[in-house]
Amino acid sequence: MQDMQPQSSNEEILLEATDLTKIFSPKTKPTVALDSLSVAAKAGQVTGFVGPDGAGKTTLLRTAAGLIIPSSGSMHVLGHDVVDDINTIRPQIGYMPQKFGLYEDLTVQENLDLYADLQGVPIAERTSRYARLMKMTDLGKFTDRMAGQLSGGMKQKLGLACCLVKTPKLLILDEPTVGVDPVSRRDLWEIVYELVATDNVSVVLSTAYLDEAERCDTVILLKKKKKIAEGAPKEFRKPVQNRVFQVTPPTEVAPRDVQAQLMQRDDVVDATIRSGQIRLVVSKGFEKAQPSLAADVAAAVVPVPPVFEDFFVDTLGKNDAVGLAEKGVQETSPAQEEQGGVTAHSSSADSIVVDVKGLTKKFDSFTAVQNISFQVERGKIFGLLGANGAGKTTTFRMLCGLLKATDGEVVVAGQDMRRAPAVARSRIGYMAQKFSLYQQLTVERNLLFYSTAYGLSKAKRQERIEWALEEFELEPKRRVAAESLPGGYKQRLAMAAAMLHEPDILFLDEPTSGADPIARREFWLRINRFAQQGVAVIVTTHFMEEAEYCDSLLIMAQGETLARGTPEEIRSLAITPDNPSPTVEDAFIALAERNISPS
Repeated sequence: MQDMQPQSSNEEILLEATDLTKIFSPKTKPTVALDSLSVAAKAGQVTGFVGPDGAGKTTLLRTAAGLIIPSSGSMHVLGHDVVDDINTIRPQIGYMPQKFGLYEDLTVQENLDLYADLQGVPIAERTSRYARLMKMTDLGKFTDRMAGQLSGGMKQKLGLACCLVKTPKLLILDEPTVGVDPVSRRDLWEIVYELVATDNVSVVLSTAYLDEAERCDTVILLKKKKKIAEGAPKEFRKPVQNRVFQVTPPTEVAPRDVQAQLMQRDDVVDATIRSGQIRLVVSKGFEKAQPSLAADVAAAVVPVPPVFEDFFVDTLGKNDAVGLAEKGVQETSPAQEEQGGVTAHSSSADSIVVDVKGLTKKFDSFTAVQNISFQVERGKIFGLLGANGAGKTTTFRMLCGLLKATDGEVVVAGQDMRRAPAVARSRIGYMAQKFSLYQQLTVERNLLFYSTAYGLSKAKRQERIEWALEEFELEPKRRVAAESLPGGYKQRLAMAAAMLHEPDILFLDEPTSGADPIARREFWLRINRFAQQGVAVIVTTHFMEEAEYCDSLLIMAQGETLARGTPEEIRSLAITPDNPSPTVEDAFIALAERNISPS
């Protein structure tokens, strides 16, 4: 695909790659990370690089920061070659990697002082500079706190502040908003635009959030280490004009079930849930599919304007998980058969598999979780939301028996977690944020390890490993080391390991953090299928659109319940005359800022 807008020769180019190629381990296991890539970023703009996992975004930015030497081609930053003149470049750029680059055993102030020393900021200028940064990031009250004790969102802001102790000409941000809540995401973008407007800072970033691509001046789409499109966000909408629809599901049917049904259609490229509605992108040539769609799902279908995300998914192709939707509900687990095949729509007392009452956790004088109560039924998806540091992970660890509750009742799979956690854990599948995989073991060896750890017999182990390889489409990667897998495959392997022993309950702690939009769609189709088979799912996520796939939600703040209900009930808390159809993210932000009071 050609660039959507031509480069202007009158505008200064601050970052320019020409035929840039990077091959890791060229003599042993050659891995192409960039393939003859040519891109440019202009001064005075926010330039966003987007693309699926493994597209080359991080390698490109690390090369621009002088951390990677190209195999061939060239990279120029601020007019200088990154190989020959990196010492000239470094004092003029700020680089924020995905892991923030903080010293966790130093305080906020000590991190700032260290970066100021490294960047040669005069002592006389530091007081005023620090004051502005602390106001900008709202970290002024935490200067004496260890960086390791900050929440994810606060670490993100401190990492950015450290990049800005000396105003750079070019700020390079590698997926700066991954793993942080919507309020922190919004705050970061406010900081970015303030820098562009008041300090004349140019910004180059990569992002996994496609709504953030809409905020950039220029978007460059990468795929398979190459550039496939470039332009202003509005230019990307033109190819999918008249091919995007909104479907209103019947009231008696869960939106995620309608979404899975629509994904089976050959003419549907994408189907996602937005504010209780299904957003569809149909194939080129099927622009008049509206009557057929309406008949298929017995629902209202209306055309809606496209956004960048529609183009992204259309360009990269229908995701691989469509086969999951086509499979539907084929089998029930032994645990479900013992329960009489309870379906996802059962609401009997016997269907409650997680029952939490007054859950509290204290660490000395600090109360991390206070009086949390909720229930989860078999075949339902329950979302646990909250800002960084709200207490979600602590709650998760208590539910899984990894942390002992201070007070309250936790009954999981019929077992009291405070008295018989080992028995309950045998019915639980747990997928951690960082994917608890053994990186040097192959896919097959990881599955063998976990099936053994779960106590499966030799015959059962082999049966479940073969099931996992087929179900999660891992057979082609069977003998590949986990460390060499793309992010999407690591996610599949981690979920496969959690499902080997056919658990009743699946715990997912920010499972899609850092995953590209295609991988996230595949993940949720798969989770919906497991829920249809009777597995109860409890998930934490910072992608608020993913909350729409849940049957019920609990939003936490400072360890307490801020709001609880269905996605529709949560959205209703943010309805205003100016915003009559809010999203879950709108409600989350409004609640987090205490602009409204939950009933």
